[in-house]
Amino acid sequence: MAALCVAAGTTTPALAQERAGDGQGKLSLGVTAGTLGIGPEIGYRANQTIGVRANGGFLGLDHDFTSGGIDYAGHAKLASGGVIVDLYPFGGGFRLSAGARYNGTDGRVRATPTGPTQIGSLVFTAQQIGTITGRADVREFAPQLTLGYGGKLRKGLGFTIEAGALFQGAVRIRDFTSNGTLSTDQTLAGTTYRNELAKQRQKLQDTANDYQVYPILQLGLNYRF
Repeated sequence: MAALCVAAGTTTPALAQERAGDGQGKLSLGVTAGTLGIGPEIGYRANQTIGVRANGGFLGLDHDFTSGGIDYAGHAKLASGGVIVDLYPFGGGFRLSAGARYNGTDGRVRATPTGPTQIGSLVFTAQQIGTITGRADVREFAPQLTLGYGGKLRKGLGFTIEAGALFQGAVRIRDFTSNGTLSTDQTLAGTTYRNELAKQRQKLQDTANDYQVYPILQLGLNYRF
């Protein structure tokens, strides 16, 4: 009888740990990669139903696009860090996650027309325009929501996958200017070149306003201690 009590006392915590972490430890260290970039991740699963993570993502991306009839070359530097709370409703690997990210992502846009091009409501030569440049950024803090799953590859080693959204708000276009032969204060057809550039910037801003929600798709590898 005493032996059974001892056995029950020793196996119950083990079974609880196995259910909570698939026989692995509660603390995990790993790396995650995807649309948020590539970076480290640390996690702690307190019990079967709740855990917490912190991670970072860094990546450079090039993207060409057209807005207002002008072809732009865009470059973005992804840089963010987040703290996320995970809820495991079934006590296994499936999780619902919510958190917030510091979003240091910024970007640059650049366009060099090679022929007559409409800027605002007027048409200018390539020499008058030169190269158009601008800066793009987002608000510093943004909430995120994801669905994910974590599984075991072997003892200690696991994988994760999650998908969701980062609610970053509209990308803001700033410092929009050009270096051609026209002065921004030069008047043409009753308006200044500065005003026409402002109209072109607004067209680009209208395009950027369509991307207020940024998709999240991340894969990860981790080791649990």
